[in-house]
Amino acid sequence: MTTSMITTGPAPQRDWADAPSDEDIERLRRSYPTETEVDRTLTRKLRRRASGPYRRITLDEFVACAEQFLASQLDEPFRVTDAHWFTGGVSKIQMGFTLHRDDQHGSRTQERVVVRMDPAEGSNATSRLREFELVTAVQNAVPVPTPYFIDANGEHFPEPALICSYVPGVTKPSNTETGRISGLGTHFAPRTRDKLAEQFLTHLATLHNFDVGQATFTSLQAPRIGHDDAALWLVNQARRTWAEDSPWELPLMEVAEQWMRANLPTLDHVGVVHGDYRSGNFLYDEETADITAWLDWERGHLGDRHRDLAWTMQSTFGHHDGDGRYLVCGLIPSTEFIDRYEQTAQLRVDPDRLMFYRILNAYQIVISTMASAYRVAKLGKSHQDVVLCRVRGMAAVAADELNLMLSEVL
Repeated sequence: MTTSMITTGPAPQRDWADAPSDEDIERLRRSYPTETEVDRTLTRKLRRRASGPYRRITLDEFVACAEQFLASQLDEPFRVTDAHWFTGGVSKIQMGFTLHRDDQHGSRTQERVVVRMDPAEGSNATSRLREFELVTAVQNAVPVPTPYFIDANGEHFPEPALICSYVPGVTKPSNTETGRISGLGTHFAPRTRDKLAEQFLTHLATLHNFDVGQATFTSLQAPRIGHDDAALWLVNQARRTWAEDSPWELPLMEVAEQWMRANLPTLDHVGVVHGDYRSGNFLYDEETADITAWLDWERGHLGDRHRDLAWTMQSTFGHHDGDGRYLVCGLIPSTEFIDRYEQTAQLRVDPDRLMFYRILNAYQIVISTMASAYRVAKLGKSHQDVVLCRVRGMAAVAADELNLMLSEVL
């Protein structure tokens, strides 16, 4: 188990992070090694940070980028019609349109598709290539949009983007006002809840049992079983992001980091980790209560199932029902969740590893709300500055939750 602590010398003045130098970036890369694609994504973020604020792209400009990109991907004639914006989501810009094209038999087809593109900088610096490869790998295992095209480096779009199929469905009941913010505390009717819960568990078990050896990945690394790679990479990624984005030092974060480095769990099984597995991130048919697609794979990676379980069980994603039971993601009583997961997945849940990832997740949420939301809004790098400022107000609550969990283990 890795127990060594990283030392980087005296903390620099935090304003350096508004326009980091090459030396600053290399210092961070050396101090917090992580997966190759994660390193590339974070490095790209910092090297572009001083390039100026986000400039709103018009719908016509977005369509022109899509047409230019599709011309580089398709040999047959095509047309783009019915372009429109999609609302929702804090970290991505999304546009929908209808793609008309001739198939290989000469027949004209049309399909609704979606473009997901980064802003100049988001609250989560993630890789569209990783997202594309993950969805491609699992598309026959769980319901997901069909991935079609990837502009991994933003050669045709202003930023990295992918194009996938449009999937119908809703993220919450049309007759409820709950869960208006990214699925937080969504209330489902009991009959719908029961059917969704069964699929929710089955899909989670399928991902965690997915044979990663059957897929070809260029942007995801499989951690070693019997080693602490899976946990260490995530701790280093989070700690590097804190160093890149935070406006000040915070002793709580130092304590959390020291505890995590001293308690890195070893891995017993490699699975696909969605990274944001919860209500609000799946679409379902309101009439049949069938889940039609899992969305938002931007935090996805190969690693420890306990990372997903700890994330899914966060209190902000669920609520109490009329009988006073707490429902995980508004679907499953917390007293049943672990037992039902173990029965479905045939994988054991280790309480110590679950606690480690609960603390890591809380640590990451503090970083997203206190550091990344601050830095991105300050520099005007996103289309969602107002939302990010609101998210910044959640930082104290997230820090208090981290403090309480640390008090249980220290």
